[in-house]
Amino acid sequence: MTRPIPTPVWRRLPALWWEVLTLSWRCTPGLTVLALLVLALSVVAVPAVALTLRATVDATAAGASGVALACAVGVAVAHALTSTFQTVTGEVITTVADRTGRMGVHPRVHRAIASVPGIAHLERGDVLDRVDIVRRGTGQIGRSVWNVLLSASHVLKLLVTVVLLGAVHPLLLSLIPLAAVPLWAHRRGQVLVRRAEVEGAENHRLQQDLFETVAGVTGGGEARVSGADTRLDRLRGEAWRATERVRFRARARAAVWTFAGWLVFVSAFAGGIAVVIVQAAQGTGTVGDLVLTVMLAVSLGQTVRGTVTATAETAGARRVVEPYLWLRGHVAGELAREGCTEEPPRSLTEGLALDRVSFTYPGTERPALDGISAHLPAGSVIAVVGEYGSGKTTLVKLLLGLYRPDAGTVRVEGRDLADMSTEGWRSRCSAAFQDFGRFEVTFGETVGLGDLDRIGDPDAVARAVREADAEEIAAGLPEGVHTQLGRRLGGVELSEGQWQRAALARASMRRDPLLFVLDEPTASLDAPSEEAIFRRYMERARAHARGTGTVTVVVSHRFSTVAGADLVLVMERGRLVETGTHAELVAVGGRYARLYGLQERAYTAGT
Repeated sequence: MTRPIPTPVWRRLPALWWEVLTLSWRCTPGLTVLALLVLALSVVAVPAVALTLRATVDATAAGASGVALACAVGVAVAHALTSTFQTVTGEVITTVADRTGRMGVHPRVHRAIASVPGIAHLERGDVLDRVDIVRRGTGQIGRSVWNVLLSASHVLKLLVTVVLLGAVHPLLLSLIPLAAVPLWAHRRGQVLVRRAEVEGAENHRLQQDLFETVAGVTGGGEARVSGADTRLDRLRGEAWRATERVRFRARARAAVWTFAGWLVFVSAFAGGIAVVIVQAAQGTGTVGDLVLTVMLAVSLGQTVRGTVTATAETAGARRVVEPYLWLRGHVAGELAREGCTEEPPRSLTEGLALDRVSFTYPGTERPALDGISAHLPAGSVIAVVGEYGSGKTTLVKLLLGLYRPDAGTVRVEGRDLADMSTEGWRSRCSAAFQDFGRFEVTFGETVGLGDLDRIGDPDAVARAVREADAEEIAAGLPEGVHTQLGRRLGGVELSEGQWQRAALARASMRRDPLLFVLDEPTASLDAPSEEAIFRRYMERARAHARGTGTVTVVVSHRFSTVAGADLVLVMERGRLVETGTHAELVAVGGRYARLYGLQERAYTAGT
């Protein structure tokens, strides 16, 4: 199958600029109109001052005092408008662009990333690098269309100015093509800067992560106790310096290109002014022509600088715009793959199946799962065991639809999971993970997030809290389930075990899931609490099995907690090496039996 050729960035820019202008109108309609009006009037403001000044001088020289007075008033008005435009333009555009970036572009970026059903893109370095660049540069995206309009207005000013100078002497028309030299030089320099931003994005992200680790509540304490904070801070500094070295080299080379471009233009302009001065001295021009030339000479330098600056900002914004367009294309491609509308079954009679499923994480070579085939019967409790890194969590994430297999098929009632609506399948799943979320909302809301349709149902929340054995936690909070959680919002900070119980309660919100996953859900709990939780959830699994044929998958490295499972899958280095009941696997005397024996002896010795 031939892959479609991606549309070049420059072809997508006009659509983006129109989109940003539309967002500006939605966010700040009044200021958007004002900015457009000011830009349009600024094009003729400086030439108007120069022309009225020439008319004033010529009228004065001719003795026409009335005309000279009227022209002088025109000069004053035009100059006042020009000064106003120069002051207002930057402030208005900055305000509009900033609000558009924060209120329009920033939410779109977050919605786009959140709209991708899976999580594989969140583990890809190339995606994360671009997300980092875009999140830091939404203001530049909001300003992109205004940079283009500023560039256009400055170019028009430049053309009007040069045409007026050409009317004084034709040789000055040669400045039109030469005025493009600084623009070209700046553009070449900005290409180097954009490349440096992408090249240094990974180190920038690394130094941010290290800073948050050392300065954060969770990792900061451990780092200080172990003495690792100094080393981590040194690594952060090295990453920051590596990023800045790349940026500095690129900016230095860009500055050289800019200087060279300016040198060419200024040299040519100086020669043109000399010609005009000679013409005035020979009497072939008026005194007003000389004044016009000098006035335009001063404004031309400012206009060229403005043109170069606006064009450079337009080119510089591409370092954010290009990753933004890339992300949008990537998200659109992912969503196009999720166009299936087939709904999952209401209940299970056959169950789930994995048919030669393989999966490799982006940027790695060894498969996380390699040719897994297994049948998970409807109504069964499945235990997945194995050492760390054996592929247990990856397996359940494929079952949940968080990843798509690179090869093979995940089936639900004999139907390919890839053909089902991801949203529909997720609505019939529930899960609690070891790396659970800590949602800093109220306790009731952090539980209710497990089923948004019933987040405001106090009975549903209370039932979920009870099933997770978290009633004591809720009762001990100052305002019960209405207590705000998290120090950052002035709330109560839960312990690790309490957060984990809240996650378990959240996973219990859905009444009749087809797939219920417990992935090391009790790692932060003591052994008695863990045993009680598993016993309760085993009973819950049996109840669900009788109703909808729910398949319950329990991932654990503690073999004693999974002895009551209907089927045990033993994982090793991404492969399924053993399958059977606890009793069958112990009787076989294979890997499961050895690991189970080691844990049992360690527990016995510890007691």
